[in-house]
Amino acid sequence: MKLYLFQLGTNPVGAPVPGYLVQLDDGTHVLVDTGFPRDAEPGAFVRVGPGEGIEARLAGVGLRPQDIAVVVCTHLDPDHAGNHDLFPDAEFVVQRSHYELARSGTLGRLDMARAKWDLPHLKYRLVEGDTELFPGLVLLESPGHVEGHQSVLVRLPRSGAVLLAADAIPSAGHLDPDARAMTPFDVDEAAVRSSTRKLVERARAENALLVHGHDARQWPTLRTGPGAYYD
Repeated sequence: MKLYLFQLGTNPVGAPVPGYLVQLDDGTHVLVDTGFPRDAEPGAFVRVGPGEGIEARLAGVGLRPQDIAVVVCTHLDPDHAGNHDLFPDAEFVVQRSHYELARSGTLGRLDMARAKWDLPHLKYRLVEGDTELFPGLVLLESPGHVEGHQSVLVRLPRSGAVLLAADAIPSAGHLDPDARAMTPFDVDEAAVRSSTRKLVERARAENALLVHGHDARQWPTLRTGPGAYYD
C-alpha cells in the first residue's frame, strides 16, 4: 500500500490545499478529496498553480481520473470537493449526516462547488460513524468544522500509520482540544474540541504521523508526491 500527499493549491494565508491518494495492495486507487474547482474565476479564494490541479498530480504518478475507483470526501467545502465531476466512474464515500446537510442547502458555503459534487450520475456511498473502508484504511468521523466531517487513518506497516486530520485539525496550533482556537469556518465548538481530542488520542495510540489539513509549516517536512509513504 502507498500513500501520496498532493498539494492542490494554496489558500490565502499561504497554507496548502491538500489531496491524498492511497494505492491499495490489489491496485485499487482511493483518492481523498479533489481540490478547488479547476475552472474557478481568477482571484478566487484558492490559488491553483501550474501543475497543481488534481489531474496533473495524478499524471505525475502515472494515473488518469478514470483509474480512481473510490473518492473519500472528508467534506464538501469547495477546496475539498471542487473536482468531483472529473471522476464519473468512481464511488464517492461521505458521512450520511454531511451529505444530507449539503443537499439541504442550509450551509451556504457547501453550495459553492455544488455544480461539481451534486451531479445525478455520481455514485455516493453514505457511511455512518467510524468505518473501516478497506483493510488498513479507516474513516474517522470528526465533526465540528462541519457536521459529518471525516478524517482518514492509513496504516502502513513500514512507514507507520498516518492520520489525515483534514479540517478537524488544520494546523499544529490546533492540537490542544481545550485551548485551541476555532477557525472562522468551524460551526460547532464543542464538537470541534471533542473531535480534536479523539484524533490526537487516536494518533497517539496508533503512533501515527498526524497530517494537518492546512499547515504551511508542516507541509515542507512531509514526503509529498510524487514521493510516497509505503508499506
